[in-house]
Amino acid sequence: MAVGALHQRSRVAAYSSFLPPEALADPTPEAMGEYWTQRWTWERDSHRMTLAVRDDALAGFSYFGPDDEDGSDAGMLCAIHLAPAERGRGVGRELMSDALAGMRKRGWRRAVLWVLRDNLPARRFYERGGWQPTGTEQNEFIGTIQVPQLRYTLSL
Repeated sequence: MAVGALHQRSRVAAYSSFLPPEALADPTPEAMGEYWTQRWTWERDSHRMTLAVRDDALAGFSYFGPDDEDGSDAGMLCAIHLAPAERGRGVGRELMSDALAGMRKRGWRRAVLWVLRDNLPARRFYERGGWQPTGTEQNEFIGTIQVPQLRYTLSL
């Protein structure tokens, strides 16, 4: 449940500059906690979640697993989310580094991710980490609004 609450706070902080409040009002932190509880139930054998903790409080998390679109040689970085107060403190870099090391350990040669096109701070974060856009785009619903996402890749 703590992961869901942090995920919701992270989304609001990161997306409020380009999405209206009504798009970010749902799901609630409780609903997001249920989402992660269910997702982990089904994916715990194939995915890994790493929690970052500072002063006994959840500071952030990463989540990765196999990429079903590109075959068995790629891992998907599904999420890096931080508590808003942790942005710019190095936690995201540590979570990304840890996730990439975990992907290498599983034998994957490439990593992929999707990032919201208008989330410029996240795009800069990934690009500083060596990720490159592939030119592939898809839409995701956040609330009732379709939001474009860009696919990025990184050689491991």
